[in-house]
Amino acid sequence: MDRDVEKKLSEKAAEVEEILKENLPKEDGYADEVVSAINYSLLAGGKRLRPVMMLEAFRLFAGEDADISVVKPFATALEMIHTYSLVHDDLPAMDNDEYRRGRKTTHAVYGAGMATLAGDGLLNLAFETAISGAIRGKELVYYDGDCSNRYLEALSILGKKAGIKGMVGGQCADIMAENASGVPEDKMKDILHYIDENKTGALIECSLMIGALLAGAGKKEVDLMEKAGSNVGIAFQIQDDILDITSTQEELGKPIGSDEKNNKSTYVSLYGMDNAKAKVKELSEEAEAILQELGFGDSFLAGLFEYLIYRKK
Repeated sequence: MDRDVEKKLSEKAAEVEEILKENLPKEDGYADEVVSAINYSLLAGGKRLRPVMMLEAFRLFAGEDADISVVKPFATALEMIHTYSLVHDDLPAMDNDEYRRGRKTTHAVYGAGMATLAGDGLLNLAFETAISGAIRGKELVYYDGDCSNRYLEALSILGKKAGIKGMVGGQCADIMAENASGVPEDKMKDILHYIDENKTGALIECSLMIGALLAGAGKKEVDLMEKAGSNVGIAFQIQDDILDITSTQEELGKPIGSDEKNNKSTYVSLYGMDNAKAKVKELSEEAEAILQELGFGDSFLAGLFEYLIYRKK
């Protein structure tokens, strides 16, 4: 099962790679250096989990043979947002990592100033890409949520999940929690849940919600996909914390032990390794149960959720 999922994920990541290449900015003019840094960052490889999940959610609700042109700009935008967050995370002022996905980080190649601009450029380019897709996309059916226009609702989800009530808010709490002293354990556990829910979970929620939304799903179904994404996001982050202790730099593609080096509280440090592993399994199974409820229990997406429990990198 794991090998099948891994093979399919690799194939689907290759599909995303081609979509990204279609949307790369041209390296010309006086901004060519920052565009070069953007393209270096965006083509650094990786599993492309978030856009893969968005495309899969879309196909589940719209049909396997559905035209994905509607969702492609949003999948591209989401990966641009995820990439900008990694570029900024790696900066000397943040985690100060020199390797990401097995190669030099953007700031290690282009310098901290240009890497900062590359991250800024990626974030703005993400919304340029998504807005362009919304303007040019085919007409979609009425949505029964707060906004009846599915494109506007998708843009709203993208902005919220990437912003101060989502990923950026989670990253803020993560920085504030570093080297925090005198914080009661119960409060630290609440803070950690907030960090995992937002820093990692928000963009996974976003991927599943927008995929379902643009495919024609109703609000109830979109809300269920948000819950599944929350569970998977938190489980994914806990697994990341586990791998930071148990993996190797060669296997992980980035330095290990950075959480301990940066004095970060993690699920492992607060609950212990066994409880952390059990929580990953529990959260992933709950997410799979939601897919069962929606009739997608035998889908690739369900297999992907399970696969994430056992990932080694």
